[in-house]
Amino acid sequence: MTVVTSPLAGRAIGLAAVPDPVFSGAMVGPGTAIDPVREPSEAVSPVDGVIVSMHPHAFVVVDGEGHGVLTHLGIDTVQLNGEGFELLVSKGDTVTRGQAVVRWNPAAVEAAGKSPICPVVALEATPDSLSDVAETGEVTTGDSLFGWS
Repeated sequence: MTVVTSPLAGRAIGLAAVPDPVFSGAMVGPGTAIDPVREPSEAVSPVDGVIVSMHPHAFVVVDGEGHGVLTHLGIDTVQLNGEGFELLVSKGDTVTRGQAVVRWNPAAVEAAGKSPICPVVALEATPDSLSDVAETGEVTTGDSLFGWS
């Protein structure tokens, strides 16, 4: 069982509330989403593993069981072309749960006209492979978001 923890502090809102049909329809995979605290912060790795995809606005960590977890910082933030995002690790790096991956400011994303909501998605998973999915309530960095078997 892989426990996926929150890469940032904020409020769990569930994927259905994400203002993007690809995420809200779980087309990328099941999971949840975080409406982040509006202050400069660091998004951290939700699992121990290897960074297999690294962009300013999104990263994927694959754990030892082969589970890939996508953390997407905001919606349509690819259009910001990396502005306001600072990469702290590189593709291929081994990271530990809680290790800072990207420094960013959700308030600046919102000021640029984008949603700062952050989907956290279990790639290539089925909804029934996840348990205890956090879809409401306040979360702090490192709180459990869901289990993945």
